[in-house]
Amino acid sequence: MNCNGGSLGSYTESLGIEVIRRYVQQFLEERDGIPSDYRDIILTTGATQGIKSILQLLNCPVDNKKTGIMVPIPQYPLYSATAVEQGMHLISYFLEEETNWGLNINELKRAIDEAKEVCIPRAIVIINPGNPTGQVLTRANMEEIIKFAYEENLLILADEVYQHNVYEDGIEFHSFKKVLVEMGGPYKNMALASFMSCSKGYTGECGLRGGLVEIFNFPADFKAMFYKNLSAQLCPNTVGQAAIFCLVNPPREGEPSYELFMEEKAQRAQLVHKVLNSFEGFSCTVIQDSMYAFPQFKLPPKVIELANECGMSPDQFYAFDLLENTANLEDANVITAYDVYFDAILSDVI
Repeated sequence: MNCNGGSLGSYTESLGIEVIRRYVQQFLEERDGIPSDYRDIILTTGATQGIKSILQLLNCPVDNKKTGIMVPIPQYPLYSATAVEQGMHLISYFLEEETNWGLNINELKRAIDEAKEVCIPRAIVIINPGNPTGQVLTRANMEEIIKFAYEENLLILADEVYQHNVYEDGIEFHSFKKVLVEMGGPYKNMALASFMSCSKGYTGECGLRGGLVEIFNFPADFKAMFYKNLSAQLCPNTVGQAAIFCLVNPPREGEPSYELFMEEKAQRAQLVHKVLNSFEGFSCTVIQDSMYAFPQFKLPPKVIELANECGMSPDQFYAFDLLENTANLEDANVITAYDVYFDAILSDVI
């Protein structure tokens, strides 16, 4: 087992069980066609541990300016919460729903130019496939992002935990490492950290807390401090490490369970997309990837009028009223009242 005591109940190496890291290396090499090194692959207690550890090392205020981290909106709350926790500045850049949550480079430039007045930008978070938006970046878009990060001297933090969940025909996932290397020139030498997890994706084993990070082109001193920081946490969850082994060794084409595995993987996303678009007032872009949908809900005119009368934005009014009416769902009377209220909103008779 490569565990110090010969079982999953024992400590492992601080960076994770070596044999599993070697299997991850094999997976990454098969995925990208690019050499990998197991010594640059670290198993973590969920991708969260790796993300927070790297952000912690980047956090170095200069001349009373905080460290800035570029984060997409909509986003996975881990990044904004960690930025607040560590006293960093969140540089929000907005994705475009009308282009299926694509990333406009002009929006990146706007966000970083405004942020430079109050912080020192050091990294850009890219969630691809998207969370919670469910989109997959095109290769051309990824190349634009890499060029932007190079020009601004930003570390790329590639959150790629949904890479196995590509549902839409004609859509293909490309890792940032693969695109970066194939671009050649100065880009192939850029620093990059990419993250995977068994918590999300098609496995959905959130409670097992299995994750990994591959660091690429990291300076030796930064890498040494990263390893030192992780060693203080003893070792990642051992059951989670075993789950990572399963994640990088899924059923392969030609094996008895492969067809059923692929069929079941896509069923939920297709169902969610179709059902959401069947509701009056709801719309949802095509779920290309990920395990989430990010629907839009248009409130009826009467509700918008009520919100204006209360001096609130419509979405704030709806959220607060929904919260008040569902504060105690164990109370049958409250449930009934909420059902009536929600039906009234949809029929615009309030």
